[in-house]
Amino acid sequence: MNDQQYWTSHPAARSRPGKVPLLLPDVNLLMATDRGVFSADRIDRGTRFLLLNGPPLEMGPVDLMDLGCGYGPIACALAIRNPEATVWAVDVNERARALCRANASAAGLDGVRVVAPEEIPKELTFDAIWSNPPIRIGKSALQDLLSRWLGRLATDGTAHLVVQRHLGADSLARWLDDQGWTTIRRGSRKGFRLLDVAKHSEEPLNEKS
Repeated sequence: MNDQQYWTSHPAARSRPGKVPLLLPDVNLLMATDRGVFSADRIDRGTRFLLLNGPPLEMGPVDLMDLGCGYGPIACALAIRNPEATVWAVDVNERARALCRANASAAGLDGVRVVAPEEIPKELTFDAIWSNPPIRIGKSALQDLLSRWLGRLATDGTAHLVVQRHLGADSLARWLDDQGWTTIRRGSRKGFRLLDVAKHSEEPLNEKS
C-alpha cells in the first residue's frame, strides 16, 4: 500500500482487493481491504495493541467513535464487544468507508454507522473515542483533528489513542496536557504508546506501564 494516500478523500492507488484476519480473544473476522487504505496488508500492530490492551469498553446504549476507521477493525471490534452501542466509524477516505461498511455488514454489526466527518450530527457527543490516529498527516493537521473531535467528548467521556513512540507519542501527550486535556500513558509495547485522554476528569485514570 502507498501510505501517502490513505488520508485523502479519493485515493489514487489502483484497487487491489484483499482480505486480512482480525483475530482477538473475543473477535474472529476476515476483513476486506484494498490499496489506498491504512495497513491494507495486515492489521496494524498499533491497532491490535489498542484492542488488546485498551480499557474495558463502555457498555450499554452509548455512542462510540472510531476516528480514522480505515476498513473497520476497531469499529467492528467495538460493536462486537458492545452490541447495544452505536459505533460511529469516521474517515475522510471514501474507499476506506466503503470497506468498513462492507465489513460491518458481513459481520452482522448493525450498530456501526460509517460516515464522513461532515456527516456526524452536530449535537452528538461521544462517550468514548478510540483511534489509531493518522500521525503522518503532519503535526499541525493532527493537532487540529484531535482538537476538533476531543471537543465532542461527553462530560465524562474519554479518548483512547495508540501512537508510535518514534512518531511523537510523548510529544503528543505533552501537547494534549498543555491544551488542558488530562493525558495518561496507559502502557507501552514494541514502540507504541497507549494514551487515555479526558477533560477535567474527577479522578485519575489507572496507569499501566
